[in-house]
Amino acid sequence: MSGLLRFITSAKTSWIVLVLAALAAAALFSIAGGEESETAPSVGLPDSAESVQVDQLRDEFPSADGTSALLVFATDEGTLDDETITLINEKAFGELADISSDGFVPPARISEDGTVALMVVPLEPETDVAAQNERAQEIRDAASADLDGVRVYLTGAEGFEVDIAAVFAGADFTLLLTTVIVVAVLLLITYRSPWLWLVPLVVIGIADALAGIVARQVAGAVGIQLDASVTGILSVLVFGAGTNYALLLIARYRDELRLHEDRRVAMRRALRGAGPAIIASGSTVALALLTLLLAELAGNRALGLACAVGIVVAMIFALFVLPAALVLFGRGLFWPYIPRFGSPDAIARSIWGKLGRAVSKRPVIVATSGFIVLGVMASGLFFVQTGLSQNDRFLQKPEAVQGQEVLAEAFSAGTTSPSIVIVPLDEAEEAESTLAALDGVDSATIGETTDDLARIDVTLGANAETEEAFATVERMRAALDGVGTGEGLVGGLDAQALDVTNAQARDQALIIPLILVLVFIVLVVLLRALVAPLLLLLAVVASFFSAIGLSWWLFQTPLFGFPAIDTNVLLFSFLFLVALGVDYSIFLVTRAKEESDHLGITQGMIRALAATGAVITSAGILLAAVFAVLGVLPLITLTQIGIIVCIGVLIDTLLVRTVIVPALAFITKDAFWWPRRPKLRDADAAAAGADALALAPAAQRVTER
Repeated sequence: MSGLLRFITSAKTSWIVLVLAALAAAALFSIAGGEESETAPSVGLPDSAESVQVDQLRDEFPSADGTSALLVFATDEGTLDDETITLINEKAFGELADISSDGFVPPARISEDGTVALMVVPLEPETDVAAQNERAQEIRDAASADLDGVRVYLTGAEGFEVDIAAVFAGADFTLLLTTVIVVAVLLLITYRSPWLWLVPLVVIGIADALAGIVARQVAGAVGIQLDASVTGILSVLVFGAGTNYALLLIARYRDELRLHEDRRVAMRRALRGAGPAIIASGSTVALALLTLLLAELAGNRALGLACAVGIVVAMIFALFVLPAALVLFGRGLFWPYIPRFGSPDAIARSIWGKLGRAVSKRPVIVATSGFIVLGVMASGLFFVQTGLSQNDRFLQKPEAVQGQEVLAEAFSAGTTSPSIVIVPLDEAEEAESTLAALDGVDSATIGETTDDLARIDVTLGANAETEEAFATVERMRAALDGVGTGEGLVGGLDAQALDVTNAQARDQALIIPLILVLVFIVLVVLLRALVAPLLLLLAVVASFFSAIGLSWWLFQTPLFGFPAIDTNVLLFSFLFLVALGVDYSIFLVTRAKEESDHLGITQGMIRALAATGAVITSAGILLAAVFAVLGVLPLITLTQIGIIVCIGVLIDTLLVRTVIVPALAFITKDAFWWPRRPKLRDADAAAAGADALALAPAAQRVTER
């Protein structure tokens, strides 16, 4: 270990680290740097899902090679008159017929109230995004020409694909630019130096770019595709976690510069002190993320793999590249607040030390009050609603969503998303009559057939992706089990959404306990104790519940007005808050463990709080701000994750780590480290007057450990 530290920090070899990092970065950029991930999030259901089986069987039908666009014509006021309806239908035999795959477009269907017309335009599938967008614009122009007082919407499968592609175009760049600006501003405020902030920003920025490349390569090697939402979260996570590690290392480096005249020796001491905490923290997050590989949904697996790779890259750059970059410069890098050799110990004057001493006087009252505050914030849990429909997932509704909403108001609620049933051909009539008689089904009609199969189009009476629609789909599946051979399958948008909801519930039931067990094991190994890990995990989980509850109240305000929390938000938020939240406790408690060996648990915790308070608070605020940046992306799901993690990190940083964890340590005293026996018992430390020692300048008591 000493040899590695010398290699990273020595004047003769530190430049080699930077050269190797630069060469590796250049090689990766040249090989795979041009790839982008601007696709919309995929459903990612396993092949065993019934809706996926229906999609696979649909490939056997004649219409499998085609797609369609829905054109919705709606009046600004009143009803569509006969002249307007005639003009709309004429379009079906003109330009729209030329664009369609069949050379023919069926006449428009008029709603009962006469306010809306619906036209289905058959199309050939188009995989090129630019060509698809150009064709969509041709359809819009042809449909809206010569129509006054009529709004035209392009929706349906084609409309959603075009609009979602447009919504995500450039999303990665927008997120990256916003993240860089936020991190730069917060680092500048933290260090109050005109140039110190540039070093960690450049190092972590390169790490972020490389993490995206490496993650795409690793994911591609195992057959996983990363979409824009995954790469967006990856970028935020690498910047947030990487900057946290940089803050911790630089804070320890600043302290060591006061104790060692040689800056390279100071960096070695800083790495020796902060390195284990960074490794433990990053390993905890990476391992927790890897539990997502056991999930059913491909999107969950993609996020877990990509973000775990990102955390490993951020750790490597924080532990190898950043130290080598920092030691290139002298103490003047910290100007105007230069840490001079032999200067007074700043820790002794820390406001966080004063807070720690105040908490130590009444720890039971403080801990009880802290958990009461968490409980009040968590009260929103009793009212949380989960599950967003396709139309509710965008911050700004695209044209396709607006068209779907107009259709839903004018036609039967299920017209916009008919269920698709595939049954054996000889059971089609019996299945049709059985489905038509079910509660919640408006109509069931036999459509296309093959030699063996028949397709039945079923219109539901409930709005798409609602609890009522899900209940009807379940009744349909149960009823088909009793028809003929029981091989009938139900698919379509509502069935797919139901399958996603069920798969997400199974993923949560598996992954959340695994994360808790994994984090507990890591803490036990790190601290060689049982009580401390249990208390830390309890505090972090409590902060998660309070973050969800407080976020729900915020989501219900006019500022957001979110109808529900998306199904995958709770799992992702739990993962990030528990894994990242325990980071700050690791930073604090590993320092407390180090100090307790010399001062006892009470004074050791006070000293640790004084030493890490400022840097952890800065890191927490920065991480919270970085996750809040997810709100610049177009999906409500990402905005919700960003807000929940932002609130949770602030709660964990400002309340849990600052007040509750120290109070729990003061209450349990030496039992905090059970079954490990502390080198200096708290009672012995108090008798020896450790309070005076804890406040003395560090330069008077530092020894090589």
